[in-house]
Amino acid sequence: MLPRGSRVQRGFTLIEVLVALAVLAISLAAVINGISSNVSNAAHLRDRTLAHWVAMNKVAEVQTGAIFPDTGVTKGEALLAERAWYWSMTVAGTADANVRRLDVEVRTRQDGGQSLARLVAYAGRPQ
Repeated sequence: MLPRGSRVQRGFTLIEVLVALAVLAISLAAVINGISSNVSNAAHLRDRTLAHWVAMNKVAEVQTGAIFPDTGVTKGEALLAERAWYWSMTVAGTADANVRRLDVEVRTRQDGGQSLARLVAYAGRPQ
């Protein structure tokens, strides 16, 4: 039996509950912020990967083609992953007359903006 005047505490006090809720709210906010950052990074990396594939496809078309590219800038549109990609290819001469330098840039917008992929390659004159 308990002595007179002593109380047995049962449960949590209001302050303990409020502190626990504050800790939970802060930790959930940090988790949500981290997840949204990861989702944003994953989407950006996906776009950069697909843009790089578009650039590699353009280089492969030139390198495997039967026509030696003329110097200058060409632009076009490619469809990959159900999305339009806008590329520009600058063809420049090199010290060797049988080799051309290809600079390919890929963007998501036709009117410009930051390029998601840049690729430098070389193409030789077809035999």
